[in-house]
Amino acid sequence: MVPHLTTALTGPLLELERQFIEAQGDIEHWLRLQWLAHPAPFYSSVDLRNAGFKLAPVDTNLFPGGFNNLNPDFLPLAVQAAQVAVEKMCADARSFLIIPENHTRNLYYLQNVAALADIITKTGLSVRIGSLIPDLAEPLVLDLPDGGVLTLEPVRREGNRLRLGPGSESGTSFDPCSILLNNDLTSGAPAIPQGLDPSQTMLPPLHAGWATRSKSKHFAAYDGVAHDFAGLIGIDPWL
Repeated sequence: MVPHLTTALTGPLLELERQFIEAQGDIEHWLRLQWLAHPAPFYSSVDLRNAGFKLAPVDTNLFPGGFNNLNPDFLPLAVQAAQVAVEKMCADARSFLIIPENHTRNLYYLQNVAALADIITKTGLSVRIGSLIPDLAEPLVLDLPDGGVLTLEPVRREGNRLRLGPGSESGTSFDPCSILLNNDLTSGAPAIPQGLDPSQTMLPPLHAGWATRSKSKHFAAYDGVAHDFAGLIGIDPWL
């Protein structure tokens, strides 16, 4: 299953499009080499700006939101992509702990978290939502705008692992194989998730938070990629 544009392509191909099509084999080979040299993050999104004459990426989010805005017709593709990402990052994973942002007033953001949890659950994993809210002592059930509910549970640390309390169907604590951050750590990483057992995979790693990243580094990295790609197919990197 692949997505199809609802608007058919009409009119002659532009010169730039022709160059892309003619270089398709070289482009695919270049992309494969890049993925081998630089493994893709577990998930991400890209902010685009359209100036009317040029479309440019201005930011890459390693803690993306907006999963609730995905076209429902593309849900099977999202689940398939999640399965591939899980197999690459932690092939033996059985359970996922999602840690979102601490704010609870933005219910549309939390609806996004619920959609993300649903996608990962459909890959066959057990998924629960943990929270780093400092004063959260009991599970917090929130009603969402779409009529659903989201349960935030306090995360606790036992030794060098993060766990949740016993679920309604089990008398034992929830000990996730992997932890998926949907918290950009703008204020820095709190103490509780630092120095964890390496077998409890953290995705993305803590050093990917905004406290240790800058947009200037993003633009410098993108500029290098743009020049390499432009040289491959013989176009101006400004494009």
